[in-house]
Formats: sequence, structure tokens, C-alpha cells
Amino acid sequence: MSQFHLIAPSGYCINQSAAEMGVGRLISAGHQVNHQQVIPRRSQRFAGVESERLADINQLAELKGKNQIVLAVRGGYGASRLLDAINWPSLVARQQQDPLLICGHSDFTVIQLGLLAKGDVITFSGPMLAGNFGAETLNDFTVHHFWQALRNESFTLEWAGDGPQCREEGKLWGGNLAMLTSLVGTPWMPQISDGILVLEDINEHPFRVERMLLQLLYAGILPRQKAIVLGSFTGATPNDYDAGYDLQTMYDYLRSRLAIPVISGLDFGHEQRTVTLPLGAQAKLVHSAGATTLAISGHPVLR
Repeated sequence: MSQFHLIAPSGYCINQSAAEMGVGRLISAGHQVNHQQVIPRRSQRFAGVESERLADINQLAELKGKNQIVLAVRGGYGASRLLDAINWPSLVARQQQDPLLICGHSDFTVIQLGLLAKGDVITFSGPMLAGNFGAETLNDFTVHHFWQALRNESFTLEWAGDGPQCREEGKLWGGNLAMLTSLVGTPWMPQISDGILVLEDINEHPFRVERMLLQLLYAGILPRQKAIVLGSFTGATPNDYDAGYDLQTMYDYLRSRLAIPVISGLDFGHEQRTVTLPLGAQAKLVHSAGATTLAISGHPVLR
């Protein structure tokens, strides 16, 4: 069984009972859950004062033990405040010698992309303690795909995607769209060309999703990728004013502006049903006639 080490670099965990449920489930499954003291930590809307949240990240360089899974408690906001104080060289050195399996999503994306930018460090965009492992009903699909990514040196995802026929290979990267967009022009934005960029978000109206995608397009980031894969955009319901402008309309518009394939429909993001993706791994994307596969390899796994 595995050792989980909890971190809380972002928002206060408002649903304490969900976090406790998540811990209980992991322990019941035979795992060890360390650093639980981060769960009740609070300073205003954050999971502790800056120095505490920063220590969660910087102390990972000294974390002892094999097969350590580092799991974010939740997202929210707060990780962006830490970026200029994180000891990136120490974390990168640790990951090159004996990689921790670091997992989270949402606000945590900026730290994951920072590690990718500073040292080509692969982390996992996947479930978190409170929202996923502590959900009212644990999602079997999510749990299966979490362990599939952490235990298998290569694996393949399949779904009924939408988009043009394609066959592309490249570095898999991305995560939460708003957090990735917030890094444009900073040292923590990975400079990746010919990659497969995977994006998701929550509570962003379709026009806001479009605006962020256009920023990435105008900054030259989208056009230099091999392909874009769109996950879930939860809470993106249009209103009467939109008069038919919805996510699908926006996807079609994005495709009209890009010469590269845009494939949608992956179960990835702020849903109970989500895959786990190793950001920085190698991927091969194949789409034809409504069937999509994403073959992934080259990431660290449990030994």
C-alpha cells in the first residue's frame, strides 16, 4: 500500500467533513495518510498563512520515503502567491533523483506548470482529497484512472471525442485553463512546442473560456502545439442573452481560428468523473469517426 502526504498550498478546506471522509477512505483501503494537520489550517480564505503554505511545497524536497504520493487537499486560490518564493532548484533536484508522485488540479496547476517549466518535472493532474476522495459517493471511474496512471508505465485512455481526424504525438501538458492563462509572460509558463495541450475549467461562461483561449492563441501558445484536447467546462451554462452561443459554438469558432486539431469530450477536470493525466509525459493522440485514444508513457510510477 502507499503513503499519502497531504499539502494545502491554496484555499481553506471549507468542507472539513469531506476531507475527513477522504482520509478515512484512504486509510480503510490500507494506505497511510501523513501531514493531516494541514486540513484544518486557516488564515482568511487561505489554508494557512503564506509561510505555512509555502513550507508545504518547499519541504517536499526533504520528504523521506519511497513511493510517496503527494496529494493536494483542495484548490481554490493561493498557489499563485507562492510562485516567486518556491525553491524550484531543490524540488527539481529531488524529483530527478527519487520522484514524488505529486497530484492535484485546479489552483494547483500553477505549481505543476512551474515544475514543468523549471525542470521538466512530471506531476499528475488528477483527484484531490476533499473534492474527490471525500465526495459523498466515491467515483469508481476516477479511482480506477488515478491508480492506472500512478501504477502503469504506459496506459491508454479511450473516449468518444469530437473533432477532426488526427494522429499526433507530443508532450502532454496543461491543466486548468484560467491558471495556465495566468502564467502567460511569467517564468513559470512552460515553453512547449509540438505538445498536446489538455485544458479544463469550472464556473467560466463560454465567452470567458473563449477569451482565455484567444489570449493563448494571440500569445502564440496554441498555434505551436500539435493538438488541443478539451476536458470538462463545468458550470458553463449559457443564458438567454447568448441566443444560442454555447460551448459547442465556441469550440467550432476556436477550430475555425486554428490549423491544429481540437478534440473535445475528455472526462477531465472539475467533475466527479475524471481521468488522471501525467503532465509532461509523452502522448499519442488518435481520433477518427468519433473514437479517440490517448496513449501515455514516460511518467514516474509507484515501484
